[in-house]
Amino acid sequence: MASSTVQHHLLLLFFFSIFSLISLSSSSSFFRPRALVLPVNKDGATRLHVATIHKRTPPAPLPFLLHLNGHLLWVNCQPPYLSSTYDAPFCHSTVCSRAASHRCHRCRAAARPRPGCNNNTCAVLAANPVTGRSTVAELALDALSIQSAGNTTSARTRGGRLAAVPEFLFACAPLLLLQGLPKVQGVAGFGPTQLALPSQIASHFGFTQQFIMCLSSSPSANGAIFFGSHQHHSAEISDLVTFTPLTVTPRGEYSITVSAITINEKAISPFNKNTSSLGRVQLCTTTPFTVLERSLFQAFTTAFAAHLWQVRPVETAAPPFRLCYKAAELPRTSTGPRVPNVEFVLHRPDVVWRVLGANSMVEARPGVMCLAIVDGGLNPRAPIVIGAHQLEDNLLQFDLAKSRLGFSSSLLIRSTDCANFNFSSTAANP
Repeated sequence: MASSTVQHHLLLLFFFSIFSLISLSSSSSFFRPRALVLPVNKDGATRLHVATIHKRTPPAPLPFLLHLNGHLLWVNCQPPYLSSTYDAPFCHSTVCSRAASHRCHRCRAAARPRPGCNNNTCAVLAANPVTGRSTVAELALDALSIQSAGNTTSARTRGGRLAAVPEFLFACAPLLLLQGLPKVQGVAGFGPTQLALPSQIASHFGFTQQFIMCLSSSPSANGAIFFGSHQHHSAEISDLVTFTPLTVTPRGEYSITVSAITINEKAISPFNKNTSSLGRVQLCTTTPFTVLERSLFQAFTTAFAAHLWQVRPVETAAPPFRLCYKAAELPRTSTGPRVPNVEFVLHRPDVVWRVLGANSMVEARPGVMCLAIVDGGLNPRAPIVIGAHQLEDNLLQFDLAKSRLGFSSSLLIRSTDCANFNFSSTAANP
């Protein structure tokens, strides 16, 4: 009798184990997170930002350069690219039409077909945003996974399990396209296109077309990008951000309207009279520092130096910067070196993006702090480009559905920063 009872218990345990496995498999297949979180790290050498994204099957964490205005995600597919779910759609297929690809890709470099080198597939253009080099690449499908945004305790977010997009469209590019980039395996485009990372994630999971970006200023601490509806942070974000219209240039780059630029709330003369040079200002993560057209650069640096008249600039600047000071003569505060505040006055006089010392200055060499603005020459692509350094430790909400940008100005004012996230895994479902 006792033996029968033991067998009965063992049988129940067996069915319970099988049921548990089936349940886990089923929940994994139909897993729909409320939000996803992507860790982003600052590369100390280039001062650009790198996102870690899981690709392939089995998933492998790969570093990608964060390209705010990029049209798609491309990855180096030179051997060995190992994945059991890689697929290259046939030329002129419906998948190619979805990617607006109307050219065929042919590759005769390999003895046999491999990822990135197949014949009669779709051709797309992949570009290096740092060097400007571009090449024809193979359109491909493969799994892409991002960590779900898990539990939140205090102001810190714990990452949850991976959520997958099984057939993510991307470009399979050659190794040569990585030249000039940080140590990455490709470029992740976040631009306003159907192939960009935010659009494909939103489409697959049913998210609103928006993402929240918070770039850390420290190479030793991750920042984050959020997708979806992160309920844990929604109230905090509403209190933090102010909105301004978000537009897209003919080249597909995010821009905002700037009506004036002031220093300590005083107009820069004759800077603000040159209204033709203001207007649409581009936001860019692949340019380390803000770039101004030459006449604007000269007016801005002259005015900044005049506001900081009590401190004498060093005689030998640190290229590409022109206005530099001894760090010891700029007292440190909780928001960076004590220097004049810079204000971008946006679409209305009461909507102002304030740039404090941590974002306006940079340590160009030991003991020397420089104004983190670069001369863009006489004919730049845009008169004003706000670079990655000025975006750091700012909470930015790219609301593509409502064509608006939410911005916080520096979080350092609130005694916090963009490194305030915890990406360690947790067993709890989001």
